[in-house]
Order: sequence, then structure tokens, then C-alpha cells
Amino acid sequence: MPTRHDGRAVSDLRPVHIEPGHINTAPGSVLIRMGETHVICTVSVEERVPPFLAGTGKGWLTAEYGMLPGSSPRRIAREASTGKPNGRTREIQRLIGRSLRAAVDLERIGERTLYADCDVIQADGGTRTASITGAFVALSLACRRLQEDGLLDQSPLLGPRLAAISVGIVEGVEMLDLCYREDAAAETDMNVVMLEGGGIIEIQATAEQAPFDRRQTEQLMDLAEAGIGHLHAAQADALA
Repeated sequence: MPTRHDGRAVSDLRPVHIEPGHINTAPGSVLIRMGETHVICTVSVEERVPPFLAGTGKGWLTAEYGMLPGSSPRRIAREASTGKPNGRTREIQRLIGRSLRAAVDLERIGERTLYADCDVIQADGGTRTASITGAFVALSLACRRLQEDGLLDQSPLLGPRLAAISVGIVEGVEMLDLCYREDAAAETDMNVVMLEGGGIIEIQATAEQAPFDRRQTEQLMDLAEAGIGHLHAAQADALA
């Protein structure tokens, strides 16, 4: 089996560390590190919902994502200075929000909004998938706090774990958890979001340089499922 420039096998994750309670001013927060990609994820609560949900008894969950200026070698301008998020940021925010909402019963939240904020402080590929994985732990902690405070009768989470990972084909080889160097050279790039137990939430797959076939797709999905299983275990450890 070929090895990669950092010594990993093609089926190996980068080292994963999830530090719960990283920010003490938010009901739920974590610092997640996947190799050299580091993301702070917080979940905050507001006792109101968007107008389209007012009076329905249902809550809402939304996400925001951003890369901080020092997170990459080339300084990234704060989006507040440009007046609006760029297309990539909007796409990733929507992915995080969709993924988390798929794991939540919004009727159990009541008429309140949960905000998941994911701030990349250092980027080396896989920032969106690390954000989803970390944000779910922060969400779990926030829901636990709401229950402890008597604001929720039961957890709104539909499953104990939700995580995401990137996979891809680099120089004809299927690989798990691409760093930036591998992602930039990938012929195929795929992001997979799954619940514990194998339920698929979302798959994003793109032929960057060459089409991929069904056999390669199945191989990528096998790698993703195994990697996400390890991430679910890391989430369980963080929440314990």
C-alpha cells in the first residue's frame, strides 16, 4: 500500500483532537484539530426564531463559517471588510447548517434558534468537514446545557454522533482525509457526512481533473465510512 508525504497510509486519518469547553462564554464549544487544520466551533442560543417560523412552535438551527486572516499563508481578508461573505463561504455555511439540521428534531427545540459558528484559525485542508464534526460536539454540549437549565425536556438530537470527512483520488490512488497539498492535486474530491450507524446525510463529489467510476466511488465511500467511524469514537470521548 502506498504511503503519503506525511507518512500516513491511504486509509489513515490525520491525528484528531477534540477539546470540549474551549470557549466558556458559549453553551457549547470545542476546539477541533485534524492534523494542521484547527477550528473553533461554538453553539449559541437565542430565544427567537426567523419570521417564517414564528408561532409554529418549531425552532431553527443555522450556521456561519469563516477563515480568520492568519489561518493560511496568504492573509485572508475579514469578510466584514468586504461587506458580504464570498460564494465559497456561503456554500460551506449552508452545508454545515443542512448537516446539523438533519440530526435535530426542530420541534423539540421550541421557538428558539441555535447558531453554530465555525471559525478556522489554521487551515490545511478539510476545514468544512472538521467544522461539521466539531460543531456537532458543540451542539451536543449546548443541548445538554439547555436540558440542565430546564429549557428542554429531552434532547432534540436524532442520533448520538454526526461527523464528516474528505476523501479523494490523488495520482490514481483513493485516499482518506486529504490535507491541502493532496486536495490541491486531487483528480477527484469528495466530502461525506454521516450519522453513527451509517446513515448518510450528504455527499459532495467532484471530478476535478478526470471522471471517476462506480468502483472508485465505492472505494471512496468505504474509506469515508471507516474514517467517520473513528471520528464518531473521538466525539464520544470528547462528550464523555
